[in-house]
Amino acid sequence: MHATLPLLAATDFPPIRRRRLETLQVNLGYRCNQSCLHCHVNAGPTRKEEMDAETCSAVVGFLRNSGVKRLDLTGGAPELNPNFGSLVHDARALGIEVIDRCNLTILLEPGQEGLAAFLADNGVTVTASLPCYIRENVDTQRGAGVFYRSLQAIKHLNVLGYGWPDSGLVLNLVYNPQGPALPPSQKKLEESYKKELRERYGIVFNNLLTLTNMPIQRFGSTLISKGQFNGYMDLLRQSYRPDNLDGVMCRSLLSVDWRGYVYDCDFNQMLGMPLAQPGRGGVHISSLSGVDLAGNPIAVADHCYGCTAGEGSSCSGALTTTTLEGESR
Repeated sequence: MHATLPLLAATDFPPIRRRRLETLQVNLGYRCNQSCLHCHVNAGPTRKEEMDAETCSAVVGFLRNSGVKRLDLTGGAPELNPNFGSLVHDARALGIEVIDRCNLTILLEPGQEGLAAFLADNGVTVTASLPCYIRENVDTQRGAGVFYRSLQAIKHLNVLGYGWPDSGLVLNLVYNPQGPALPPSQKKLEESYKKELRERYGIVFNNLLTLTNMPIQRFGSTLISKGQFNGYMDLLRQSYRPDNLDGVMCRSLLSVDWRGYVYDCDFNQMLGMPLAQPGRGGVHISSLSGVDLAGNPIAVADHCYGCTAGEGSSCSGALTTTTLEGESR
């Protein structure tokens, strides 16, 4: 695995600062039932790292005292952590929205038969990766058979009410490019996804989120191996839009790793770039209760151009919905 931080650390990315915290994104561990080529976490079936009960308790303590509006659970496959259910219950009891970053096929794994119903019963927002509506593209990126298993999982969610208007159960799908390219227009791609999935498979969902592949971990290492890293970084830099700076997720999101240490975003977490606090090293979630991070400088490097290129990219999808006149996409 090629390290990418040495290629990203020297940067001219503009300095930015945090605003009021709204979202706590928690990585429950790197174990996953899939090993996707684009994965910026380098997750997979052989990874052992996972958040323990004590750290989950510290997360709940922070939620209770922070005024955070939503808990965004990610991994790996976050559902494989044995504390997933209790964390969801505790957050919902506090009136906090819970987002499950789901890879869909986890819903079909042995031992997970009741998972979809659990998510529905607790009103969890499911944000699920489906990088294309064409089988060949999905299976190439995520593994043989993943496409049809993903569709099976979505249909099960649809039966439970997910994706239907006015059901209160939100199903978002996530698209990311197949290689070193920017996502197309989120709005137009969502229209295509909804049409193709409804007509071909009878599937419905609420929103499509487009994400830019980050030049870190497994994807970044692949770019280096193929001699494409510099070209991809040139693309991100050339596609930079300053107006996207206002909406980048790190302004209102805090990322927590499986050990409980905090970062400005999930990408910084994977690069080992801790929360930027003068005079402090790694900061643990247990030490932040009651701490106001608004105005705190955000740690940046060249990968940040990935969030500000084109329509922009965040955990909530594109930051803008229109393309500049004459811009090549």
